[in-house]
Amino acid sequence: MKKLMEYLTTYPKTVSFLDGLKHKIHVDNKQGVEQLHVVVKKSFEELMKIFTAEGFTKVKFEHKQPGQIGNGLNLKLKKPWEMHIRMVDLKKGLIGIHAEVEVSRDYLQHLFSQRTPVVYEVEEILKKYYIDYSLWHDKIKKNVHVIVDNYKVKLATPSIPVFAWKPMLFVIGTIAAFYGWKYFNTIL
Repeated sequence: MKKLMEYLTTYPKTVSFLDGLKHKIHVDNKQGVEQLHVVVKKSFEELMKIFTAEGFTKVKFEHKQPGQIGNGLNLKLKKPWEMHIRMVDLKKGLIGIHAEVEVSRDYLQHLFSQRTPVVYEVEEILKKYYIDYSLWHDKIKKNVHVIVDNYKVKLATPSIPVFAWKPMLFVIGTIAAFYGWKYFNTIL
């Protein structure tokens, strides 16, 4: 049996703020993990150049989020995973970066698979380019001062083999053309 390709990461579990308040990041089965924003004071164009240099490409079809600037970006990871980034305008020159790992949109399972927000992967890229950033907790409306501990997150590859949908369109189109040709030849 083929071993499933898992995606392993960590995500902040307990955070504290400058005023000493501690907060446990909420997780539930419907909403998933409470998402933190990675916040930078850079222009959208500068960030696009950086993420493009790291191998990200523009997402063609996506569900835009409120306040989203431009198109999202994705980066192919180990099959079948990809990282999807969206940038949102927060206030006064600050951009929030939302990132999540999910089954690639190249596969049918993208529509109903597990996904998780990520921050450390984005931080790694920003550090590489010496970009200052902070983590923002949107519900509490404060910057995270310290990450106390982390969740260990494991995304398992879907139990049914992943199906690339683009080749399926070709097969369906070919079959439809064949039956259309057969239909029109029998009625004429």
